Amino acid sequence: MDIPNYKAFLAVAEKGSFSKAADSLFITQPAISKRVALLEEQLGHSLFDRLGRKVFLNEAGRALLPVAQRILLEVQESQRVINNLSGEISGKLPLVTSHHIGLRRLPTVLKDFTKHYPNVRLDLAFMDSENACHEIEHGHFELGVVTLPLLAPKTLKLTPLWSDHLTIAASVDHPLALRAAQQKKALNFDDLADYPAILPSVGTYTRTIIEDPIIKKHSSLDVILETNYLETIHMMVSIGLGWSALPRTMIDKGLVEIPIHGLHIQRELGIVQHTERSLSNASKAFIKQALS
Repeated sequence: MDIPNYKAFLAVAEKGSFSKAADSLFITQPAISKRVALLEEQLGHSLFDRLGRKVFLNEAGRALLPVAQRILLEVQESQRVINNLSGEISGKLPLVTSHHIGLRRLPTVLKDFTKHYPNVRLDLAFMDSENACHEIEHGHFELGVVTLPLLAPKTLKLTPLWSDHLTIAASVDHPLALRAAQQKKALNFDDLADYPAILPSVGTYTRTIIEDPIIKKHSSLDVILETNYLETIHMMVSIGLGWSALPRTMIDKGLVEIPIHGLHIQRELGIVQHTERSLSNASKAFIKQALS
Protein backbone atom coordinates (compact mmCIF):
# COMPACT_ATOMS: atom_id res chain seq x y z
CA MET A 1 0.00 0.00 0.00
CA ASP A 2 1.51 3.33 -1.11
CA ILE A 3 0.58 5.85 1.59
CA PRO A 4 1.99 8.91 -0.30
CA ASN A 5 -0.43 8.19 -3.16
CA TYR A 6 -3.39 8.26 -0.79
CA LYS A 7 -2.11 11.48 0.78
CA ALA A 8 -1.88 13.01 -2.68
CA PHE A 9 -5.40 11.88 -3.55
CA LEU A 10 -6.84 13.39 -0.36
CA ALA A 11 -4.96 16.65 -0.86
CA VAL A 12 -6.30 17.08 -4.40
CA ALA A 13 -9.81 16.17 -3.23
CA GLU A 14 -9.63 18.80 -0.50
CA LYS A 15 -8.03 21.60 -2.53
CA GLY A 16 -9.77 20.96 -5.86
CA SER A 17 -6.47 21.68 -7.58
CA PHE A 18 -3.27 19.76 -8.26
CA SER A 19 -1.11 22.84 -7.81
CA LYS A 20 -2.69 23.81 -4.49
CA ALA A 21 -2.49 20.22 -3.29
CA ALA A 22 1.21 20.12 -4.25
CA ASP A 23 1.83 23.29 -2.26
CA SER A 24 0.08 21.86 0.80
CA LEU A 25 2.29 18.75 0.69
CA PHE A 26 5.46 20.71 -0.19
CA ILE A 27 6.08 18.75 -3.39
CA THR A 28 5.98 19.67 -7.08
CA GLN A 29 2.84 19.52 -9.21
CA PRO A 30 4.28 16.82 -11.51
CA ALA A 31 5.04 14.72 -8.43
CA ILE A 32 1.50 14.90 -7.08
CA SER A 33 0.04 14.27 -10.54
CA LYS A 34 2.22 11.15 -10.82
CA ARG A 35 1.08 9.87 -7.42
CA VAL A 36 -2.59 10.27 -8.29
CA ALA A 37 -2.00 8.63 -11.69
CA LEU A 38 -0.30 5.64 -10.00
CA LEU A 39 -3.23 5.27 -7.61
CA GLU A 40 -5.72 5.42 -10.50
CA GLU A 41 -3.66 2.79 -12.33
CA GLN A 42 -3.60 0.51 -9.28
CA LEU A 43 -7.36 0.83 -8.80
CA GLY A 44 -8.23 0.64 -12.48
CA HIS A 45 -10.40 3.78 -12.34
CA SER A 46 -9.97 7.49 -12.80
CA LEU A 47 -10.77 9.39 -9.62
CA PHE A 48 -11.26 12.95 -10.80
CA ASP A 49 -13.07 14.86 -13.52
CA ARG A 50 -10.83 17.62 -14.82
CA LEU A 51 -12.69 20.75 -15.91
CA GLY A 52 -10.26 23.48 -16.89
CA ARG A 53 -8.03 24.22 -13.92
CA LYS A 54 -10.46 22.72 -11.43
CA VAL A 55 -10.74 19.06 -10.58
CA PHE A 56 -13.71 17.32 -9.01
CA LEU A 57 -14.16 13.87 -7.51
CA ASN A 58 -16.03 11.54 -9.83
CA GLU A 59 -18.12 8.58 -8.67
CA ALA A 60 -15.06 6.38 -8.03
CA GLY A 61 -13.29 9.21 -6.24
CA ARG A 62 -16.26 9.85 -3.96
CA ALA A 63 -16.39 6.14 -3.10
CA LEU A 64 -12.67 6.05 -2.32
CA LEU A 65 -12.64 9.23 -0.19
CA PRO A 66 -13.85 7.79 3.16
CA VAL A 67 -11.71 4.67 2.63
CA ALA A 68 -8.57 6.75 2.03
CA GLN A 69 -9.32 8.86 5.09
CA ARG A 70 -9.64 5.73 7.24
CA ILE A 71 -6.41 4.30 5.83
CA LEU A 72 -4.40 7.38 6.79
CA LEU A 73 -6.02 7.55 10.22
CA GLU A 74 -5.08 3.91 10.86
CA VAL A 75 -1.50 4.59 9.76
CA GLN A 76 -1.29 7.59 12.11
CA GLU A 77 -2.83 5.55 14.92
CA SER A 78 -0.26 2.76 14.49
CA GLN A 79 2.57 5.29 14.52
CA ARG A 80 1.28 6.81 17.78
CA VAL A 81 0.89 3.43 19.46
CA ILE A 82 4.44 2.41 18.59
CA ASN A 83 5.93 5.78 19.50
CA ASN A 84 4.15 5.76 22.87
CA LEU A 85 5.92 2.53 23.84
CA SER A 86 9.14 4.42 24.37
CA GLY A 87 7.52 6.71 26.96
CA GLU A 88 9.41 9.64 25.46
CA ILE A 89 7.54 12.94 25.24
CA SER A 90 8.65 14.33 21.90
CA GLY A 91 7.61 14.69 18.29
CA LYS A 92 4.84 16.77 16.74
CA LEU A 93 1.69 17.83 18.58
CA PRO A 94 -1.09 18.91 16.16
CA LEU A 95 -3.22 21.38 18.13
CA VAL A 96 -6.07 23.57 16.92
CA THR A 97 -7.59 26.51 18.79
CA SER A 98 -9.73 29.60 18.27
CA HIS A 99 -8.18 33.04 17.85
CA HIS A 100 -9.60 34.37 21.11
CA ILE A 101 -8.37 31.42 23.19
CA GLY A 102 -5.04 31.50 21.41
CA LEU A 103 -4.61 35.16 22.32
CA ARG A 104 -6.17 35.29 25.77
CA ARG A 105 -5.96 31.84 27.39
CA LEU A 106 -3.30 29.63 25.81
CA PRO A 107 -0.08 31.70 25.97
CA THR A 108 0.66 30.81 29.61
CA VAL A 109 -0.20 27.14 29.06
CA LEU A 110 1.97 26.93 25.94
CA LYS A 111 4.86 28.74 27.62
CA ASP A 112 4.87 26.27 30.53
CA PHE A 113 4.40 23.29 28.21
CA THR A 114 7.30 24.15 25.90
CA LYS A 115 9.48 24.84 28.94
CA HIS A 116 8.82 21.39 30.40
CA TYR A 117 8.81 19.51 27.06
CA PRO A 118 11.32 21.19 24.71
CA ASN A 119 11.42 18.15 22.39
CA VAL A 120 7.77 18.56 21.39
CA ARG A 121 7.13 20.58 18.24
CA LEU A 122 3.76 22.34 18.28
CA ASP A 123 1.76 22.28 15.06
CA LEU A 124 -0.69 25.05 15.96
CA ALA A 125 -3.66 26.04 13.78
CA PHE A 126 -6.33 28.71 14.31
CA MET A 127 -9.98 28.40 13.28
CA ASP A 128 -13.51 28.78 14.58
CA SER A 129 -14.40 26.34 17.36
CA GLU A 130 -17.07 24.67 15.21
CA ASN A 131 -14.60 23.97 12.40
CA ALA A 132 -12.00 22.81 14.91
CA CYS A 133 -14.39 20.20 16.33
CA HIS A 134 -15.14 19.03 12.79
CA GLU A 135 -11.42 18.69 12.03
CA ILE A 136 -10.86 16.66 15.21
CA GLU A 137 -13.80 14.40 14.35
CA HIS A 138 -12.11 13.66 11.01
CA GLY A 139 -8.73 13.00 12.55
CA HIS A 140 -6.86 16.04 11.27
CA PHE A 141 -5.81 17.16 14.76
CA GLU A 142 -5.19 15.28 17.99
CA LEU A 143 -6.48 18.01 20.29
CA GLY A 144 -8.43 21.24 20.19
CA VAL A 145 -8.68 23.99 22.79
CA VAL A 146 -11.93 25.71 21.90
CA THR A 147 -15.35 26.86 23.03
CA LEU A 148 -17.00 23.56 23.97
CA PRO A 149 -20.14 22.61 22.04
CA LEU A 150 -23.42 22.57 23.91
CA LEU A 151 -24.31 19.16 22.45
CA ALA A 152 -21.25 17.15 21.50
CA PRO A 153 -21.40 14.03 19.31
CA LYS A 154 -20.40 10.74 20.92
CA THR A 155 -17.17 10.79 18.92
CA LEU A 156 -15.86 13.79 20.89
CA LYS A 157 -14.63 13.90 24.48
CA LEU A 158 -14.81 17.30 26.18
CA THR A 159 -12.59 18.41 29.07
CA PRO A 160 -13.54 21.81 30.54
CA LEU A 161 -10.65 24.11 31.45
CA TRP A 162 -12.14 27.56 32.00
CA SER A 163 -15.59 29.04 32.59
CA ASP A 164 -15.87 32.17 30.47
CA HIS A 165 -18.43 34.64 31.84
CA LEU A 166 -19.93 36.88 29.16
CA THR A 167 -21.42 40.28 29.85
CA ILE A 168 -23.40 42.78 27.80
CA ALA A 169 -21.00 45.57 26.85
CA ALA A 170 -21.25 48.93 25.11
CA SER A 171 -19.08 52.01 24.64
CA VAL A 172 -19.07 54.51 27.49
CA ASP A 173 -21.19 56.98 25.48
CA HIS A 174 -23.61 54.43 23.99
CA PRO A 175 -27.32 55.12 24.74
CA LEU A 176 -27.55 51.82 26.65
CA ALA A 177 -24.68 52.87 28.90
CA LEU A 178 -26.23 56.28 29.46
CA ARG A 179 -29.62 54.74 30.21
CA ALA A 180 -28.09 52.28 32.70
CA ALA A 181 -26.19 55.10 34.42
CA GLN A 182 -29.33 57.23 34.60
CA GLN A 183 -31.56 54.48 35.98
CA LYS A 184 -28.86 53.16 38.32
CA LYS A 185 -30.25 49.65 38.07
CA ALA A 186 -30.23 46.65 35.74
CA LEU A 187 -31.98 47.14 32.41
CA ASN A 188 -34.40 44.63 30.90
CA PHE A 189 -34.43 42.56 27.72
CA ASP A 190 -36.58 45.07 25.86
CA ASP A 191 -33.90 47.72 26.38
CA LEU A 192 -31.41 45.52 24.50
CA ALA A 193 -33.80 45.05 21.61
CA ASP A 194 -34.06 48.83 21.17
CA TYR A 195 -30.48 49.07 19.91
CA PRO A 196 -28.45 47.26 17.22
CA ALA A 197 -26.19 44.39 18.22
CA ILE A 198 -22.87 43.05 16.95
CA LEU A 199 -22.63 39.29 17.48
CA PRO A 200 -20.76 36.17 16.33
CA SER A 201 -22.18 34.40 13.29
CA VAL A 202 -25.39 32.38 13.42
CA GLY A 203 -24.71 28.73 14.19
CA THR A 204 -21.60 29.29 16.26
CA TYR A 205 -21.54 27.98 19.81
CA THR A 206 -21.01 31.45 21.25
CA ARG A 207 -23.86 33.02 19.23
CA THR A 208 -26.24 30.33 20.50
CA ILE A 209 -25.11 30.83 24.10
CA ILE A 210 -25.64 34.59 23.82
CA GLU A 211 -28.83 34.70 21.81
CA ASP A 212 -30.93 31.85 23.22
CA PRO A 213 -31.70 33.39 26.65
CA ILE A 214 -32.41 36.78 25.07
CA ILE A 215 -34.67 35.39 22.33
CA LYS A 216 -36.66 33.50 24.97
CA LYS A 217 -37.48 36.85 26.59
CA HIS A 218 -37.73 38.90 23.40
CA SER A 219 -38.74 37.72 19.94
CA SER A 220 -35.83 39.13 17.94
CA LEU A 221 -32.68 41.23 17.94
CA ASP A 222 -31.43 43.82 15.48
CA VAL A 223 -28.07 42.30 14.56
CA ILE A 224 -26.31 44.68 12.18
CA LEU A 225 -22.89 43.02 12.03
CA GLU A 226 -21.59 39.48 12.46
CA THR A 227 -18.01 38.33 12.90
CA ASN A 228 -16.43 35.43 14.75
CA TYR A 229 -13.42 37.44 15.89
CA LEU A 230 -14.10 38.72 19.39
CA GLU A 231 -11.24 41.20 19.11
CA THR A 232 -13.00 42.74 16.09
CA ILE A 233 -16.32 42.83 17.97
CA HIS A 234 -14.55 44.54 20.86
CA MET A 235 -13.26 47.24 18.50
CA MET A 236 -16.65 47.80 16.85
CA VAL A 237 -18.41 48.05 20.21
CA SER A 238 -15.78 50.42 21.62
CA ILE A 239 -16.41 52.93 18.81
CA GLY A 240 -20.16 52.86 19.41
CA LEU A 241 -21.44 50.79 16.46
CA GLY A 242 -23.59 48.62 18.73
CA TRP A 243 -23.67 46.49 21.86
CA SER A 244 -22.46 42.94 22.23
CA ALA A 245 -21.80 40.18 24.75
CA LEU A 246 -18.09 39.84 25.49
CA PRO A 247 -15.99 37.95 28.04
CA ARG A 248 -15.57 39.99 31.20
CA THR A 249 -11.82 39.72 30.70
CA MET A 250 -12.18 41.96 27.63
CA ILE A 251 -13.93 44.85 29.39
CA ASP A 252 -11.52 47.79 29.46
CA LYS A 253 -11.70 51.55 29.89
CA GLY A 254 -13.39 51.98 26.49
CA LEU A 255 -16.31 49.74 27.44
CA VAL A 256 -18.85 49.50 30.23
CA GLU A 257 -20.78 46.50 31.44
CA ILE A 258 -24.55 46.81 31.03
CA PRO A 259 -26.37 44.76 33.69
CA ILE A 260 -29.52 43.07 32.33
CA HIS A 261 -32.03 41.78 34.87
CA GLY A 262 -32.21 37.97 34.75
CA LEU A 263 -29.45 37.52 32.15
CA HIS A 264 -26.48 35.32 33.02
CA ILE A 265 -24.35 34.09 30.11
CA GLN A 266 -21.47 31.66 30.41
CA ARG A 267 -19.59 29.42 28.03
CA GLU A 268 -17.14 26.65 28.73
CA LEU A 269 -13.68 26.60 27.15
CA GLY A 270 -11.67 23.41 27.12
CA ILE A 271 -10.05 20.50 25.36
CA VAL A 272 -11.71 18.45 22.63
CA GLN A 273 -10.39 15.07 21.51
CA HIS A 274 -11.67 12.09 19.55
CA THR A 275 -13.04 9.35 21.79
CA GLU A 276 -11.66 6.53 19.60
CA ARG A 277 -8.23 7.99 18.95
CA SER A 278 -5.27 7.08 21.13
CA LEU A 279 -3.26 10.06 22.25
CA SER A 280 0.44 10.56 21.78
CA ASN A 281 2.61 11.04 24.84
CA ALA A 282 2.86 14.72 23.89
CA SER A 283 -0.95 15.09 23.88
CA LYS A 284 -1.24 13.39 27.26
CA ALA A 285 1.42 15.70 28.66
CA PHE A 286 -0.35 18.75 27.24
CA ILE A 287 -3.66 17.79 28.85
CA LYS A 288 -1.95 17.21 32.20
CA GLN A 289 -0.17 20.58 31.93
CA ALA A 290 -3.40 22.42 31.00
CA LEU A 291 -5.31 20.89 33.91
CA SER A 292 -2.62 21.66 36.48
